[in-house]
Amino acid sequence: MAKVENRTLREIMTKDVATVTLKDNVYEVACKMRDWNVGVIPVVDEKQDVIGVITDRDIVIRGLAEKREGSAAVEQVMTRDIILGRPDMTVDEAAKIMAQHQIRRLPVVENGKLVGIVALGDMAVRQAHHDEASEALYEISEQAPRH
Repeated sequence: MAKVENRTLREIMTKDVATVTLKDNVYEVACKMRDWNVGVIPVVDEKQDVIGVITDRDIVIRGLAEKREGSAAVEQVMTRDIILGRPDMTVDEAAKIMAQHQIRRLPVVENGKLVGIVALGDMAVRQAHHDEASEALYEISEQAPRH
């Protein structure tokens, strides 16, 4: 059994991940989020390379608040500048990156291809790096802009 401090994302990530492409629209993404009970879906190209993500927040801020219709293209609301993890990355490394960039979910890629996704909650639930995950969540919550 691997030592706790050496656990990798491969060990804790969710491997069965819903994805969308640039051919999908915002309504289809929202339905997929509902059906999969998730708040983020990676956007992949025809080669299954990750090119962005779309979050429930993206749909609200860049979609609804800008009066876009449900038929709006994923490209209009997605986030392109994303941080990616690697399956061999330690949980500690991932938690630090997530805190630094104020993100709660990290798509995990190998050779550009999506192999999973990890959330701060995954880290905390598995207790492997509860302190790092808790600290990352605290920093994200404290630094998040309030309106």
